[in-house]
Amino acid sequence: MLERMRDSEKPKKVYQSEVYEILSEDRLEITMPIEQSKLILLPVDSECDVIFFGKAGLYQCYARIVDRYKSNNVYILVIELLSNLRKHQRRDYYRYSCALQMSSRLLEEAEITALEEDKDFELVPGAQLNQSVIVDLSGGGLRFLASFKYEKDSLIYCSYQLVVKGAPKKYEFVGKILNVKKSEKRPGTFEHRLQYVNIAENVREEIIKYIFEEERKERRRETDMK
Repeated sequence: MLERMRDSEKPKKVYQSEVYEILSEDRLEITMPIEQSKLILLPVDSECDVIFFGKAGLYQCYARIVDRYKSNNVYILVIELLSNLRKHQRRDYYRYSCALQMSSRLLEEAEITALEEDKDFELVPGAQLNQSVIVDLSGGGLRFLASFKYEKDSLIYCSYQLVVKGAPKKYEFVGKILNVKKSEKRPGTFEHRLQYVNIAENVREEIIKYIFEEERKERRRETDMK
C-alpha cells in the first residue's frame, strides 16, 4: 500500500506500507512506514491519500490517521477511511456528482491578453453573468448544464460557492471550455466540460478535500439507512 501525505504548503511525500488488519468497514491497521531504516512517525489526525495495490488493480481513498501504537513488535498506524474506495486514476481527478449554482461570462480581451502574458489581473464579475448548474466537480475542472452555449476553447470567468467548515466560501476561476454538446436528457440544454486554467494548488486541494468530505457524509447516511 502506498500512502501519500497531503499538505498544500509542502511537497507531497510518498511512503510504503502494508495492510496489517481490517478492524471495521472504515478502519484499518497498517504498518508504520520506514524510510532509511527509520520509522516515520506520521502525526495522529493528519490526512493522506492511500493507494491500495491488489490483484484487481489500484484503488484509492482519502484517510485520516487516528492512532498509532506497537502490537506484537509491529509498529501500527490506525487509519479511518474518509471516502469510498475507487479505481485509482493516474491522470484524471475523481469527479463528484452534485448540483451547484454557477455564474459565468466570457473573458474580456484585456483579461485574455493578461492571462496569455502571465500577468496578474483581477477577475471581476462583470455586468452580465450567465447562470448554470454544475453537475459534477473535480480538482481539475467541472461539468455544467446551461440554457446557453459557449464555444469550444472559450475562456470564461466562473464562480460558485462551497460550504467549507460550516460557512459558504466563494471560488472564482478562469476556465477553458473543452467540450460542448446538447443534453440528451434535457432538450434546449447544453452540457459543457470545463478545465481550470489559473487555479492555485492550495485551492485545488481545498476543492478535493470538500469532495471527499461530502462523499464521506453520503457514505455515513447510506450506512445509517441500512
